[in-house]
Amino acid sequence: MLDAARTVFEKLGIEGASIREIARQAGYTPGAIYSYFENKEAIYGALLAESLERLNAAVDAAGDPELEPADMLDAKASAWFSFFATNPRDLDLGFYLVQGMQPRGLTAELNYKLNDRLHDALRPCETALQAMGLSADDALRENTSLFAHGVGLLLMQHTGRIRMFNQDATLLFEAYIIDLVERLLAPSPPGRG
Repeated sequence: MLDAARTVFEKLGIEGASIREIARQAGYTPGAIYSYFENKEAIYGALLAESLERLNAAVDAAGDPELEPADMLDAKASAWFSFFATNPRDLDLGFYLVQGMQPRGLTAELNYKLNDRLHDALRPCETALQAMGLSADDALRENTSLFAHGVGLLLMQHTGRIRMFNQDATLLFEAYIIDLVERLLAPSPPGRG
């Protein structure tokens, strides 16, 4: 049923999808779908939850616990970036219901739960940033910038826009991490603590 929903969402988007079309694709009646899911947004939430579990598994598996913090940052950030680079439809899932600034169709509780699972996948980068000497607030700020930069590159790769610059998204992301680590590990200028 979820595979059928994924196919329908990919083909028609969240707005064009319907329980009837998902049921047709899955070989069920709409009533059978409704016995499991209240509406198409609930199906979307289940798909995104499953995607986030696979993302978290990829990030959890990345990096050896004995790595230095800078290497751990690289391993964990590269894991989530690689997950979305090789699974662009999972990146799409994260943005289907966003119009303007508000996710539509998800309950506040489900939206919070899904966002928290995404943050779980990104949190190891914050932990590594803190281990490199940043405060919790600064680590959160840097991690937010890292995620925003990565998602921007992934979006450019996914849409093909990166070709107009003749660049490689993965190489640009790796360069961003290198620059970030070098900046954080550079000695502070005299008089700046």
